[in-house]
Amino acid sequence: MGEFYLLFDVGGTDVKAALATADGELLHVLREPTARPEPGGDGATAVLEQLSDLADRLGAMSAQSPIGVGLLVCGLVDAEAGVGLYSVNLGWRDVPLRAMAEQRLALPVGFGHDVTCAARAELEFGAGAHVPGGAQNAAVLIIGTGIASALVVDGRMVLSGGYAGELGHALVPGGLACPCGATGCLETLGSAGAIARRYYEATGVSGGAREVFAARAQGDHVAQRIIDEALDALSFTLAQLAASVAPEVVIIGGGLAQAGSPFFDDLQARLAARLSYHRLPQVLPARLGADAGLRGAWLAIRDRMREVS
Repeated sequence: MGEFYLLFDVGGTDVKAALATADGELLHVLREPTARPEPGGDGATAVLEQLSDLADRLGAMSAQSPIGVGLLVCGLVDAEAGVGLYSVNLGWRDVPLRAMAEQRLALPVGFGHDVTCAARAELEFGAGAHVPGGAQNAAVLIIGTGIASALVVDGRMVLSGGYAGELGHALVPGGLACPCGATGCLETLGSAGAIARRYYEATGVSGGAREVFAARAQGDHVAQRIIDEALDALSFTLAQLAASVAPEVVIIGGGLAQAGSPFFDDLQARLAARLSYHRLPQVLPARLGADAGLRGAWLAIRDRMREVS
């Protein structure tokens, strides 16, 4: 019958769950809003109750009994210790999530950060798999409401106890006040959320970043200015990466991965203009889309099963 795994990708907005085969094929994918605790309740307990319910529902859809669980969560994560260090969205701090999940689900749990593991999947199965010779040095940016990222240097994911890769909160010229408390963060200009919000503030027209790009294509000068400022901010941060960790490839996922060739061509050109002798990374759109996190969860439990075998 083969081996099967339960996979969970817990984000600040949604949880995605699936049953997967031993070779990573996703089966019976479910998606629903992330559970929130009752007033005064515990965020970690609410999420684990939701995962237990999803596990039961997936079990009812298949005759297969899983042998392990891949669990990814958002926020600051110490993957090696199995601890959720902090999540402002889900309301936990220093929670032993891997141990709690293993107790609740009675299975080994491979645990990790959602973006870091999604980046691993993108490099192994997605855009990175199409880089000649592979990508030993890479950056993966997930650009949506904010900007999350992961770095690979000499073939190793840079973790630094969960604090590495916070490029969304790197400072850029012209950056604005950020909800994190700093002023000047990249995601105040360069995120899809910032593009949509700034266009609404300037024009009163609501919508997402996709609508702003469409407006630019129709000759809208306000849309052009806001997108130019986003591209300048992103190329500034990527130039800093080129000078510090020298990625061979930069993969962009999230909402801006759908922005199309003009966006990627423009970003590549602006990055090249900022560099001299540095290695110029190739800027590519992500390929795995919404499945990246689940594929990353499969990598997490694959690693965990190798540890316990």
